Amino acid sequence: MCDQCSGTMRDRSTPSRRSAMLLTASALSVAFAGRAFAKENKRPPKPQNVLSPDAALKRLMDGNARYVDGVTRRHDFKHEREALTGGQNPFAAVLSCADSRIAPEYAFDTGRGDLFVCRVAGNFAGTETIASMEYAVAVLNTPLILVLGHDACGAIGATLKALKDNTSPPGHIPSLVDAIAPAAKAAMQQGGDVLDKATRQNVVDNIAKLKSAAPILSAAVEQGKLKIVGGIYRLTTGTVDPIAQG
Repeated sequence: MCDQCSGTMRDRSTPSRRSAMLLTASALSVAFAGRAFAKENKRPPKPQNVLSPDAALKRLMDGNARYVDGVTRRHDFKHEREALTGGQNPFAAVLSCADSRIAPEYAFDTGRGDLFVCRVAGNFAGTETIASMEYAVAVLNTPLILVLGHDACGAIGATLKALKDNTSPPGHIPSLVDAIAPAAKAAMQQGGDVLDKATRQNVVDNIAKLKSAAPILSAAVEQGKLKIVGGIYRLTTGTVDPIAQG
């Protein structure tokens, strides 16, 4: 065979550098696509937690009804640990007061991996709390956020006293007062049971704050993927009275 023919045969039988690069790129694309597809179709740790916003709210309130009646379910914490080591998909997020008498996991009769809970005295949405809720919604696909206030809230009571007496609490407590002050001032202008009204107004204000938190939470609400509601926990009965839903 002549050199020219031999060269021609080599050109036809041996892939060019460009062809090899294209084949490699194509293979990598297929591999990454496969991984992404596998990730999207990965079974959630708790399939029963994949709910619509309305279904999540109903499940939350049904749990509270069981808690109030004293017929809470037996939760098998031992056998669910393995599933939860690989991830989480809570069906609701709760912004609650840090008060030791308020325990959302108990109040809604839930197990591990069911609720994504943020707690701070006065149950207000600061920057870190909003970021945490964004994580719950954008990464964990949580369809519901509940802002939970409660009777006889010490943080709200302290805020009302500080405003009335024109004093400032010690330490870092003024940061709580500053956050709760708008709701407290609105309640003071209305008169009547100021503590109760301030508690309710604080929940309403923080629902509005979370709903307007752009770009993640506000977009999820507009798309119908997220519902943000509020409630007041009653210490005497354990009942959560829903407010400002929708």
